[in-house]
Amino acid sequence: MIRSILYFVASVLFFFTGIIIYGIILNTREVSLQECMDEKSISTLANVRVVIDKNKYRLHLYSDTLIVKSYKAVFGRINSSSDYNYGEMITPSGKFKICKKIEKYKYHKMMLLNYPNENIAADALRRRKITTEQYNQISLSQKSDKCPPSFTPLGSDIGIHGIGEYNFIFKNLPFVFNWTNGSVAVSNEDIDELFGVLPINTEVIIKQ
Repeated sequence: MIRSILYFVASVLFFFTGIIIYGIILNTREVSLQECMDEKSISTLANVRVVIDKNKYRLHLYSDTLIVKSYKAVFGRINSSSDYNYGEMITPSGKFKICKKIEKYKYHKMMLLNYPNENIAADALRRRKITTEQYNQISLSQKSDKCPPSFTPLGSDIGIHGIGEYNFIFKNLPFVFNWTNGSVAVSNEDIDELFGVLPINTEVIIKQ
């Protein structure tokens, strides 16, 4: 019995190690943002924006109309409905802006989005998920380029962040594993790159 258990544990560890090694091999093809800029003959980024494709698990960094670099991204649960509940950990779709940057975060670094934005709040008001007062507070925060209040039933703290202490394992998984609270997660190295080039109020579009 003990020998069978040891064989099973060893098999699991061997399989898991093989997956990580395969992921590391795949990631050796990754190039830095600077290398991508050099390849495209770009000296500086202009009018930066981010487009996130949930179907393809990619985050695209744009300079004007040109995709400079694409990053692997994972999410919370994927849902085609606009009826978002924070407790369900669904990554929302829509057009947002970066409203705050947090350099020290439990998942390495975090760029908060202005979720819920005014469009989501208007839909939630129509569905009677929030009150008129809560809608007005969300609307006011958007007009003043601030992060929305965190106490409404729609939730908050949705953004783009890293992986944190388990970065080596999760970034090298050769398959998609959605694990966030609804935020968009990239590797620690990727969030470092993005954190350095995306200012407050950068447009972030999350496509279904």
